[in-house]
Amino acid sequence: MHSTYRIYQIFSSLAVIAGFPPFWLYSRLTGRHRDGLSQRLGRYSPVDAAHIQGSPRFWIHAASMGEVMAADALIDHLRLMCPGCAIILSTVTEHGYRLAEQHMSDKVYPIYAPIDFIPALSRTMRIFRPDILAFMETELWPNWIMTAHGMGIKTVLINGRISRRSIGRYLKIRPMMSELLNHMSGFSMIQAGDAARICQMGAPVARVTVNGNAKYDRLLNQTNEMDRQSVQWLLDRLTGRPVFLAGSIRQEEYRMMITVFEDLQGFFPDLLLILAPRHLGRLPDICRELSARGIGFQKRTDIGSGAITTPILVLDTMGELKDFYRLADVVFCGGSLAPKGGQNVMEPAAWGKPVLFGPHMDDFLDARDMLEATGGGRTVADTRALFENVRLLLTHSDQAAAMGSRARIAVESNRGAAKRHARFMVRQLTSSDRC
Repeated sequence: MHSTYRIYQIFSSLAVIAGFPPFWLYSRLTGRHRDGLSQRLGRYSPVDAAHIQGSPRFWIHAASMGEVMAADALIDHLRLMCPGCAIILSTVTEHGYRLAEQHMSDKVYPIYAPIDFIPALSRTMRIFRPDILAFMETELWPNWIMTAHGMGIKTVLINGRISRRSIGRYLKIRPMMSELLNHMSGFSMIQAGDAARICQMGAPVARVTVNGNAKYDRLLNQTNEMDRQSVQWLLDRLTGRPVFLAGSIRQEEYRMMITVFEDLQGFFPDLLLILAPRHLGRLPDICRELSARGIGFQKRTDIGSGAITTPILVLDTMGELKDFYRLADVVFCGGSLAPKGGQNVMEPAAWGKPVLFGPHMDDFLDARDMLEATGGGRTVADTRALFENVRLLLTHSDQAAAMGSRARIAVESNRGAAKRHARFMVRQLTSSDRC
């Protein structure tokens, strides 16, 4: 065992032991993170676990809502390939857990993920006894990997993504990462760049393959569901009114979007701006900024299914942004003018919308490259360029429609990735464990 991992093991254990009492008190006082607290410590009910029937047994770890959605399409293919299998789906966030519980409980057993603490992990793995533990995207937790290895559980990385921003941090601890990755059975990566970077970190080249992005299959499934009525009431009220949607905005991007909107109003007096912050904690700042500028706005939760009477709608709910994309004439995806690595530009692209994004797309390079290659998306260097592009597309609806069609084509060109990742997982089973 490499000394770097020993140091991590010691400090992660000390951090949990020292940090849990104040965290527990904070949870009790505020009510935050109270749900699933016992599960996070590895206290799952063996009685409940006994209800999980089937073989082989897959455990998929998806950190948050986005990863859970990507896992959904993959899970459907696993169930087709292994009709008698059992699937446990763990997630870190409350929103991810609720999504799995409310919409996927007929095909998975949802749990809150245990923290990266060996006693909690050992107890959890003894209870659920998975044949394969699959981490989604970037979830490489040292104690998870080493504990599973010690118990004879195979581990794989699925829909793997290693960004240009993060590779430098990994390389600083390359000896530890190399040891961890050598204990894993395989790596099913999104694109060639991700594969190259995980090999730089020490993953055995022979165990690495490229299979595309499973999120795109899920997005196409969503937009193909023609009976969705979640925002039909708003769609009915927007006839002829142009809509500019700024989704997953981060840091100071809300100020940039409001400024661009004010400039656009001179050309489009009835323009509706939909502002959707990536984190709801940013809502008070957005509301204060709009009030200070004297711009009328409504929150999504305030209007229900009523009328939109203001020029700006602030989306203050979780999980609805993907539906609101269908309303937009032009979309900007945030986290890209602010240096935060970007957001998933393929969500609006799946709805056939023209997509604009800033230069900071390090976490979604494959999506950016595909959109730009087809002409369905465009990089804007700053707010001035954003204003000019939005004005152009709102003025020329034929150009916007053509750009949106090309964006949809980019998503469809990646169809089948979820099936390839699922097949990769099945292949990791020994002949005696196969479906």
